[in-house]
Amino acid sequence: MDKPKVVLGVSGGIAAYKACELLRRLTESGHDVRVVPTASALHFVGEATWSALSGHPAGTEVWESVHEVPHVRIGQEARLVVVAPATADMLAKAAHGLADDLLTNTLLTARCPVVFAPAMHTEMWENPATQENVATLRRRGAIVIEPAVGRLTGVDTGKGRLPDPEEIFEVCRRVLARGTAGPVADLAGRHVVISAGGTREPLDPVRFLGNRSSGKQGYALARTAVARGARVTLVAANSELADPAGADVIPVGTAVQLREAVLKAAEDADAVVMAAAVADFRPSHYAEGKIKKRDGEEPAPVELVRNPDVLAELSASRPRPGQIVVGFAAETDDVLANGRAKLARKGCDLLVVNEVGERKTFGSEANEAVVLAPDGSETPVPYGPKDDLADTVWDLVVRRFS
Repeated sequence: MDKPKVVLGVSGGIAAYKACELLRRLTESGHDVRVVPTASALHFVGEATWSALSGHPAGTEVWESVHEVPHVRIGQEARLVVVAPATADMLAKAAHGLADDLLTNTLLTARCPVVFAPAMHTEMWENPATQENVATLRRRGAIVIEPAVGRLTGVDTGKGRLPDPEEIFEVCRRVLARGTAGPVADLAGRHVVISAGGTREPLDPVRFLGNRSSGKQGYALARTAVARGARVTLVAANSELADPAGADVIPVGTAVQLREAVLKAAEDADAVVMAAAVADFRPSHYAEGKIKKRDGEEPAPVELVRNPDVLAELSASRPRPGQIVVGFAAETDDVLANGRAKLARKGCDLLVVNEVGERKTFGSEANEAVVLAPDGSETPVPYGPKDDLADTVWDLVVRRFS
């Protein structure tokens, strides 16, 4: 079988060396990758490296191998074009349809999904000209991943860092999968907020009440939403997972902190998906020092108080008109009956119900669930990767937008 053809465009930024890792992941996952660098990119990584790693020549000019018409054929045959890093100059050229080298010609001839992974200094990213170019590309259906926050060239830090190549690969993987299932950028122009992980309620400086949630389902929802064009805010409770490429991540610890972060982010959100395992209770008293074990004495009982019900509060307040609210319900018995009761009690638009336990769902790479709606409909999602459940949730949300 022919391998799916992917074009990896590389523009002239210091982060070009990181594209080697992205190239490796794409080739090892069974894709036929053609690297198309700009002339500036070859100042950072040479043509020999790209050719050796991809198995294809890596030219920059339309005048090379003219008989093969590369400036047309490369884009026509691609299943995906990803530009990483995408400099401010490359975003400007793509937004204005300029075609002065092989990569910009390829972008004009491509009829497949296109992903840009920007990398530049913060001032360049925040410049109104760059932001208008990004908005133009997104409006046309391109996926422009938000850059990461971190160390930049020299001593500077800020937003503009190329996301981790592994996370860019995950976006590409989801875009390629989505390309056969429906519109790729059907969340373009939407802001979605997702909560993930499990809250921890401190007893003393070293102990807490918590749960087994790893955050993997919420992170799958974030990656999938990025791959479908959304602007994503991820409120992450105590997760050790790598930040999804393109998502603005807000770390939190307790249920109260999660509530504050979610409500603030939801003010301009089109959809909020509460996938985090939020503790129902917290200790009424926090011990300033470690609670000691004393010989001959039983520990004092731990008195609990209720945490705020963030899902119910969001469903009732709807800080933005038309906002879609999705909840998750982890049940250990009578899954559907308890889920129906919770859906009515919470007042959300959709409720994802799954069975959990010590060795079920939490921490695993797969999930099985039923998505319930107030009209009585049920959408079963068979056991499979958490990305599949994420796509089903976003499919249902998109239907409600329209």
